[in-house]
Amino acid sequence: MTNPPRVTPHHDPLAATLSAADDRVLLSHWLPPQEGIVPRIRVGQRWISVLWALPLGFAALILAITVAQSLREYPEVKAFITRYSGIAQAAPSVDSGFPWWLRAQHFLNMFFMMFIIRAGIQILADHPRLYWKRDCTPGTDWFRFQHPVPTGRVWTAKDDSVTIPGWLGIPGIRHSIGLARWWHFSVNLLWTVNGITFYALIFSTDQWRRLVPLTWEVFPNAASTAIQYASLNFPIDHSWTRYNALQQLTYFITVFVAAPVSIATGLLQRPAISNRLGWTGRVLNRQVARSIHFVSFSWFVLFILAHGIMVFVTSLRENTNHMFAGVESNSWIGLLPFILAMVVVGVAWAVASPLTLRRARLVQHTGKFMVGWIKGLAEWWDPRSELTEKDISPYFWPNGTMPNSAEFDGLVDNKFAQYRLRVGGLVEHAQEFSLADIKAMPKQEQITTHFCIQGWSGVAKWGGVPMRHILDLVKPTADAHYAVFYSLADGGESGRYYDAHKVHNMRHELTILAYEMNGEPVSVLHGAPLRLRCENELGFKMVKWVAAIEFVHDFADLGAGQGGYNEDHEFYGYRMPI
Repeated sequence: MTNPPRVTPHHDPLAATLSAADDRVLLSHWLPPQEGIVPRIRVGQRWISVLWALPLGFAALILAITVAQSLREYPEVKAFITRYSGIAQAAPSVDSGFPWWLRAQHFLNMFFMMFIIRAGIQILADHPRLYWKRDCTPGTDWFRFQHPVPTGRVWTAKDDSVTIPGWLGIPGIRHSIGLARWWHFSVNLLWTVNGITFYALIFSTDQWRRLVPLTWEVFPNAASTAIQYASLNFPIDHSWTRYNALQQLTYFITVFVAAPVSIATGLLQRPAISNRLGWTGRVLNRQVARSIHFVSFSWFVLFILAHGIMVFVTSLRENTNHMFAGVESNSWIGLLPFILAMVVVGVAWAVASPLTLRRARLVQHTGKFMVGWIKGLAEWWDPRSELTEKDISPYFWPNGTMPNSAEFDGLVDNKFAQYRLRVGGLVEHAQEFSLADIKAMPKQEQITTHFCIQGWSGVAKWGGVPMRHILDLVKPTADAHYAVFYSLADGGESGRYYDAHKVHNMRHELTILAYEMNGEPVSVLHGAPLRLRCENELGFKMVKWVAAIEFVHDFADLGAGQGGYNEDHEFYGYRMPI
């Protein structure tokens, strides 16, 4: 199961320090579990536990029932309900019932959403905080399920991640965002294709009439329906031909608002897309998009819970007949397919996490097959979105495993005077550069947003030499397809940290080797003496403490052959602009 390091003699000497990686998740080698806290929401300066929603929700429900039942005693309300029975009379009816394709897509939507929601929760657990500001300064979050960031010590973003149980998240262990993202993005692609097909089919038939309000009468009828439901005297069901107004508005918001918003805000969290959109990407920055994405996610969760409850409360027989048998009858013909569908969902729910832990490399490769090509295309987008000095974040999360060697300590003690950057491999002119040599090269400054795979972001001003200048000096050969960056630090488990980039991505206008951060030398904590900045990629691709750069034809014989340390050990993808 373990992939041994594969190194050929012509590689940089640091290639021999790369470590093997297993195709499974070995819990004995993984980040230890760390429990979070009950989710909390900030209201002013106070943090309120979401558990208060249970007693408050129950009290609100009792109050709503009491008020609704009292209202129905008033003649004016009775007249209102008589006039607006719940279905706008001007609304057209549907003549085709629930055709087979609609029922199939309903099941697929339910099946896909189960994986999307669970993987989304796992992703959120890697940085269990949400913000409305561009940066992620501790104390500015509005939602969290982690303790406050401790002071007086280095607390990395990886330290901040929490454990999600396996029955809820996928795969249900701490800092497994690489695997969770493959699930989330791959199934999201299927869900999106299913949704586009759904749009095409409903608008080519009469099914759109069931979902799209066509008269202002939908609003008083929705109010009437809400009173009837709240009073526990439910309106007559006509869903075979028309949804009531409250159903119609709810479905319309879910299908035509929440779904597109979820897709759009998911994409806006990605560096290749956000940095391409200029003003839009700045206003709907990553943290705003992430928070809206969470609100949309919450809508879906509440909708699914309410929808499931109403299926049982209103009429299980009629509802299952409609959606699982496609008939309008008093029989129980739809119950068996409904039970079978629930069994399929239950089995998939049960096996998803254990399968992912045992077949982690398969999940990675399947994800690359399904969405890797989209990520590859996104790399060709030129990231040109720069910010201003007023946008610089007051706090920039540290991350990664610091170098821990006598060699590095000696470099730090001598202020990197003895540092040498090797650049070789498939190049015409292999060279070594001192830090002074690097600083004598043309300097480029840029103020950009850092997008960590874990979800946090931060803005900093970077100064350094453009990678395209390095390429012009060493002249990679036609056979050089990748630039491999070796670090002075090891990875979290063992072996040297490294990562591979497409050579064309090194020619992007904002790809630099940075030696300055916010007008000062890059700190040791953030990657001194040199760190890569490649602004259309996620942060883990931007190797810190760079020791050497090697141009290669392929990376299959480096480490475990996946294109980088996190790709080898934590099952990330080596092309990560999304």
